[in-house]
Amino acid sequence: MQPTSAEIAAYLAEDIGGGDLTANIIPASTQATAAVISRENTVLCGQAWFDAVFKQLSADVVIEWLCKEGDQVAADTLLCRLSGPARALLTGERTALNLLQTLSATAATARRYADAVAGTGCKVLDTRKTIPGLRLAQKYAVKCGGCVNHRIGLFDAILIKENHIIAAGSIAQAVKMARACSEVSVEVEVENMDEFRQALAAKPDRIMLDNFSIADTIVAVQENQGPVEIEASGNITLENIRTIAETGVDYISIGALTKNIAAVDLSMRIELRAVSSN
Repeated sequence: MQPTSAEIAAYLAEDIGGGDLTANIIPASTQATAAVISRENTVLCGQAWFDAVFKQLSADVVIEWLCKEGDQVAADTLLCRLSGPARALLTGERTALNLLQTLSATAATARRYADAVAGTGCKVLDTRKTIPGLRLAQKYAVKCGGCVNHRIGLFDAILIKENHIIAAGSIAQAVKMARACSEVSVEVEVENMDEFRQALAAKPDRIMLDNFSIADTIVAVQENQGPVEIEASGNITLENIRTIAETGVDYISIGALTKNIAAVDLSMRIELRAVSSN
């Protein structure tokens, strides 16, 4: 995935505004090199965003990556080297690192959850609980970490929740109306076994079990003998996810993949390469 030039321009505008007053004290002709190091274990993600920040500031910036996208890297790993105009390196530093550390954190979180269910056949999904302005980037990072994307937004799939059911009159009516108005996949969220059985009879594409106990989840999986997919959600952690996956559900969706991340600690150090005599 590649960020658009408009997205990068917006990220930079947030930081630069009318101009980088501090970087402008450095002569325009000054050249420099820099190195980016990860201060903690992570999954590297966001190279395209990092590169695009500096390329938009100056076509003369050269970036040499020493690790690949999706690599699991240890603390104190040298990720990349940069060279080019000092002003561009200084101005782009924070925006580029913000993007890289956020997407790497998302990918690393996803990797931990993917590893936790390995071998069960269950897939871990993200949600729409993303950082504003970074939804597509974070969903890319989720895939980079080994998990799977749920719907991108409200426009590419139907997810019928409690208030939709109340407005429609019943689960059966909500599914019927959904089928009539669109050909996209239809999912119904249920909160107990009675609602699950109503949803199963209505035959959506998927049923989401919201905060079901392990015992009820097992029963729901056993009662589902058709093509309907089963997704578990709600209060799922690294400590309990494997137990839930082993019930036989097809998917587990977790908002924490994107909303509870702690940015990776990255460091960029600049070295002077040449100084103008002016």
